[in-house]
Parts: sequence; structure tokens; C-alpha cells
Amino acid sequence: MDKILLFIPMYNCEKQITRVLAQLTDEVCSYLSEVIVINNISTDNGENAAIEYLKAHPLPIKASVLRNHENYGLGGSHKVAFDYAQKNGFDYVILLHGDDQGDISNILPYLKTREYADHDCFLGARFMKGSSLEGYSAFRTFGNRVYDMLFSIGTGIKVYDLGSGLNMYKTSILKDKFYLKYKDNLMFNYCMILGSAYYKHKIKFFPIIWREDDQVSNVKMVNQAITVLKLLFGYMANKKKFIDGEHRDTPRESYSAQVIYSSAD
Repeated sequence: MDKILLFIPMYNCEKQITRVLAQLTDEVCSYLSEVIVINNISTDNGENAAIEYLKAHPLPIKASVLRNHENYGLGGSHKVAFDYAQKNGFDYVILLHGDDQGDISNILPYLKTREYADHDCFLGARFMKGSSLEGYSAFRTFGNRVYDMLFSIGTGIKVYDLGSGLNMYKTSILKDKFYLKYKDNLMFNYCMILGSAYYKHKIKFFPIIWREDDQVSNVKMVNQAITVLKLLFGYMANKKKFIDGEHRDTPRESYSAQVIYSSAD
């Protein structure tokens, strides 16, 4: 059986984090080896909410809550999780956002068949046949489809989503830490798409259900749109330079977190 880590990044998700943890049914957990919630220095009570939920509803597998030593951003939390997965001998790591927009049950059929094992990156997609969007404007949907098309042209692979909240990665592709210099913010996933295209990782997209209701977006749409285009054009102009380049605003030697709670204690 594959050793699979589920990583849930959390930033100011007090209202949503318990709903995300409630998705972890016994059936889902039967395909997982461990769950870690990584709190990126939230300013709300989300960390305590996650801990109290895990105490009141113990999972059949090890579950921990970690707190980043600094506010690293969403991309930085990925790096903490990727490092944790490698150090602890996991074969795969699954990302599920802590804001309850995605549902881990969407990947369950592929965990049952092990279809993910044929791919390095098994990525949830909001904009492909079979997907469903709830509370997502037509304008944003159109914009995302345009960017998916541009990235498809720029990378030479069919891209259906630049960064949903449900992705799965084979840990073996992470060992050289090619992602370390990628942006630490919400655009980390965009960089991952470009990096995976360059390294010719085997990528598979699968349809997911995505909803927006009481979540608070941290995205500044215009600024992000411009930055994403700059990333893509920089990659297309000189792939090697992009891959070797530093994309972070604040370069760090490492990304670390402390364990605040563990069901194993």
C-alpha cells in the first residue's frame, strides 16, 4: 500500500476548517497514512478550531496540526509539507485547501483504482468536462479558461487548471527540490505547472466540484493576472533561465514549522 500524506494548508479558515476535516471519513482515511494541517500564522482562531475538532472526532490515522515559524504564504506551506513528506518517507502527498472550496471525495475514485500511480502530478481541475462550479462568476470562469489556453500553448501540455485546491504529487519528483525558488504566494501552483512541463513530469487532470460561499479570497485579480502573464512569458522566452531563476520576494534557506498538536502524543 502506498504511503500517502494529506496536507491541509490553513490561513484564517476558522469557519471552514472543521468542515474540511469532516470530509475525512473512515473510507477516505483508509487510503491515507497521515494528515497534517499547516497553519500559516492565522490571525483567527482556526488553529484551535482544528485541534478541538480532531480531539472530539479522532481520525483512524495520525493527525497533526503544525504552525509555520513565519508567514510563508500558500507556496511556502507547500514547501513545508513537501519537506515533511520526503523526510518521513511518504510516496505521495495530497493537497486539500483548508477553506472548504474543494472536496477530497473527488479524488477518492482514483485512490481506489490507483490511477494516480501512473502520473507524477495528479491535479484537480475546475474547468474541464465533468467538473462543476458553484458560486463562481462567468467572468472569472472565462478568465481562467483563457489563461489555461495560454499556458497550454506556452508549455505544450493541455492545461485544465492552473491551481485548484486538490492536487496530488509523487514524492520522488520532489527530491531535488526544483520548487524551492518558486514563489511563496498563491502563484506557487502556476510555477509548479511550468516546472513540471520543463521536467516532463507525467501530468493528469481530473474533474472536481468547486464551490464558493463564505470563503474570503486573498487574490488581487488584476495584479495576479499581470504577474501570471509575466511568469508565462518569462518561461517561454528562456525556459532554462526561468527554471534556474529566483522567483521569491524573500529567499529562504528552509521552511519549517512546529507541531502544535498530534494525535500520536
